[in-house]
Amino acid sequence: MNAPLAPLTPPRPIQALPDQLISQIAAGEVVERPSAVVKELLENALDAGASQISVRLEEGGVKRIAITDNGRGIAPGQMPLALARHATSKIASLHDLEHVATLGFRGEALASIASVAQLTLTSRTADAAHAWELAGTPTASPTPAAGAPGTTIDVQDLYFNTPARRKFLKTEQTEFGHCAEVVRRIALARPDVSFSLSHNGKTIDHWNASEVAKRSAHILGDNFAAARLALDESAGDAVSGLRLHGFAGLPTAARARADAQYFYVNGRFVRDKLLTHAVRAAYQDVLHGDRYPSYVLALELNPALVDVNVHPSKIEVRFRDSRAVHQFVFHAVQRALAQTSATAFGAAPAPQASPSGAMPWIREQQAPQQQTSFGVQFRSAPAAPQFSRAGFGVAQSTASYGALFTAEAEAEAAATPLPSATAAAQSLPDDDHPLGYALAQLHGVFILAQNSKGLVLVDMHAAHERILYEQLKTALDQDAMPVQTLLIPVTFYADAVEVGTTEESRAILQSLGFDISAVSPTTLAVRTVPALLKNADAQNLARDVLRDIREFGGSRVLIERRNALLGTLACHTAVRANRSLTAPEMNALLRQMEATERADQCNHGRPTWVQLALADLDKLFLRGQ
Repeated sequence: MNAPLAPLTPPRPIQALPDQLISQIAAGEVVERPSAVVKELLENALDAGASQISVRLEEGGVKRIAITDNGRGIAPGQMPLALARHATSKIASLHDLEHVATLGFRGEALASIASVAQLTLTSRTADAAHAWELAGTPTASPTPAAGAPGTTIDVQDLYFNTPARRKFLKTEQTEFGHCAEVVRRIALARPDVSFSLSHNGKTIDHWNASEVAKRSAHILGDNFAAARLALDESAGDAVSGLRLHGFAGLPTAARARADAQYFYVNGRFVRDKLLTHAVRAAYQDVLHGDRYPSYVLALELNPALVDVNVHPSKIEVRFRDSRAVHQFVFHAVQRALAQTSATAFGAAPAPQASPSGAMPWIREQQAPQQQTSFGVQFRSAPAAPQFSRAGFGVAQSTASYGALFTAEAEAEAAATPLPSATAAAQSLPDDDHPLGYALAQLHGVFILAQNSKGLVLVDMHAAHERILYEQLKTALDQDAMPVQTLLIPVTFYADAVEVGTTEESRAILQSLGFDISAVSPTTLAVRTVPALLKNADAQNLARDVLRDIREFGGSRVLIERRNALLGTLACHTAVRANRSLTAPEMNALLRQMEATERADQCNHGRPTWVQLALADLDKLFLRGQ
């Protein structure tokens, strides 16, 4: 056997590290790159009550980061303490740590920054005759200086004394991009504060104090502003209550990358997998593939119910009741998305003319800006038919589309004469039939209808697919989860965490249709599975469910797989292209769309209808010019 390797250095006695080295070690966690410095200094400025903040960067923040605020300022006697390690005005006891209501609280940011850069602190309180300046270390003494009330922290030559760390930095533009993103995140959380950002002497961004709707439109762009839903939901009491508010983007605002997702917990930007999973699950019915939703959401809860002291960067949190938080966020976003059809039918904007004056015939439907998504009253409509359980509720064929609707709805559509174009505005009130009445069928694919606003184009297959999908889900959800008992239980090796999760979450597993139990310290047996997924791999399904329960306090695996199967059934059952529909059938489809949740999006996230306003149609023919 080979001899063990000798230690690289001679053994040394245990000794206390010098303060400077301790600060540099801490800086490795706190000051990861220039953007981390910007984040810490901006949080301190907001905690100081600033209403105006200026950020100046040079060479991506490596050469210089100067942040000026108009906050309370720091008294000269307190300035040396501000640069000392673990010195803070935010907390003083364990109780304060468990109820943190400020962005900063660890008391190590300024000391860490000062240990790896040249830091100058200039501050003036409101009652002081002039500002005071402190350069270097906590051992220095403040000197009189010029300055307005507030604080300026000037950080120059980042990592000048740790050149190995400086080599790990990226290009100037990359580092500036990270700094700019940090400023955008914090500016979104505090629209009541004005921010300005400059780089190498050039102003890049400036946001005046405004409301969150305007700030999010400035930062995320006009596409998000025109395709977003406002939401504001609360649950629980004043002590343990939860509140989620902000904006969730429609599927038409989805992106190829997850670069427009901003989630805040008590005003702090976080990147939490539990919250991300909850929002993603809420979009499962309207977003598919590799597209990512856009949103700006803020969760408020009692600080005692969330632990922000998880990581020095304070970007991770841990909830005391993760399952309750996950379910609340999921259902709040899901309800907002479910009501998009009601808000969109009420005010569907028309496509905008291109610079050349030509109008695009097909354009993604957009929701009105700042559209409230709660308290919407759905129009009274014929009830959806209830399907039998046989064949997952698909008992009808596609040969007769009209048979999907109640006799009353079809009779109403058949008895309604097609209105003339000249009387459209007078005879088609939006509150009764916002999608209007069918005029014709185009190429066996689209339905042309007119309402009081103008012309409506409907993709009949996509719309019918959504209607069937929602009906299948409703029919399945009305009964308890049917289970299938396995003739031979499926056993598989499990680690201690999976076995412990099984024992602790037996009630949750049973509610999901699973009977899983431990037959040995390292073996689990699956005896029942949901009937709808009886042909799935029981072992992999059980592992996925246990992992979800462990990480999120519940599981969406079964719902996602079930909905994927129902979506396939709805797609195959929906009326196909080139299927000729009669006027009653087309009108019945329009009425059913108005009564169906999410009817403005198909199962794959595409719009099912678009509106062309009369004014836009006039522009096509140069009328009124």
